[in-house]
Amino acid sequence: MPNVITNLSLNGRLAVVAFALGVLALFGGNPYKGAGASVNTKELSIKMATGADQVDAATLADWIIQGKADFRVVDLRPEAAYAEYHIPPAENIPVAGLVDAGLAHNEKIILYAEDGARAAQAWMLLTARGFKGVYILHGGLDAWKSDVLFPRVPGNATPAQLVEFAKTREVSKFFGGTPQALGDSSAAPQMAAMPKLALPTPKAGAAAPAKKKKKEGC
Repeated sequence: MPNVITNLSLNGRLAVVAFALGVLALFGGNPYKGAGASVNTKELSIKMATGADQVDAATLADWIIQGKADFRVVDLRPEAAYAEYHIPPAENIPVAGLVDAGLAHNEKIILYAEDGARAAQAWMLLTARGFKGVYILHGGLDAWKSDVLFPRVPGNATPAQLVEFAKTREVSKFFGGTPQALGDSSAAPQMAAMPKLALPTPKAGAAAPAKKKKKEGC
């Protein structure tokens, strides 16, 4: 399924943000004042136009492998979908529960869902409430599956592409994925089972994964 938000034009993405503002109003009244919410539309437009509001799957995978402890991954999907599979070390927080989830305003937060619009709503909600380091996983869980868990290499791959794919293959195996066999890039991906849920072991000498932070004081 193509990612809804990242495939939209800037105007289209702004339209989604406008919708998200309506959702924000449901949680905290007027999204432009009160409840600690404020919106800088120019800043939001620049972030969306430049992609500064997103992190790609390969980058997130690298952070996890390196054992970086300066970010938090939030899965916005229903509990059942989260239980079936989620990106380690993501925690399950629905959009409606973000405000009371104890997220710190100064931490880096990566949001994802199956639905790009849902991630945009969550991003808008937190950004309007003063969270400075909020990002959307580019392509959502679909991108994680295609780029990290089940990567494919074109049948006519160049030597340089094969070298790069060798690295991608190791990343896939790290997360319990199944690199796809060589073949025609236009062919349908092979069916592969989702990996068992377990937090991978970071590289030797890497920092331990971040622990859940306590809720900030008022």
